[in-house]
Amino acid sequence: TMSSGPGTPGKAAGSPLPAGRKRDSVGLPAHPIIKDIGEIHSRLLDHRPVIQGEIRYFIKEFEEKRGLREVRVLENLNTMIYETNDQILPKCEQVMHGDLNEVLKRCKQEAICSEFNTRL
Repeated sequence: TMSSGPGTPGKAAGSPLPAGRKRDSVGLPAHPIIKDIGEIHSRLLDHRPVIQGEIRYFIKEFEEKRGLREVRVLENLNTMIYETNDQILPKCEQVMHGDLNEVLKRCKQEAICSEFNTRL
């Protein structure tokens, strides 16, 4: 017959462990302790979940800030285009027409002067 001591494997009378379960030296089931050690190890030494969370947070923040920055850049470009079309281009056109008229007058004067000089 089997003795029913704490270190004896198998299910003995009054033992809460199923057959095949082992006890540690204190008399507690070994499996929950190993499981607890694994959980403690993963919480203390396995930083992957924390790092992955931080990475997700950084990417989210980066994309949001980048998205806002790109919207501001596009708004600034849109404003610049409107200002260019409404103010700068008409002013440039006026200056160009004025300068071209002045050049045309000078060219006509030069042509008249050169024609007059060739007749002399």
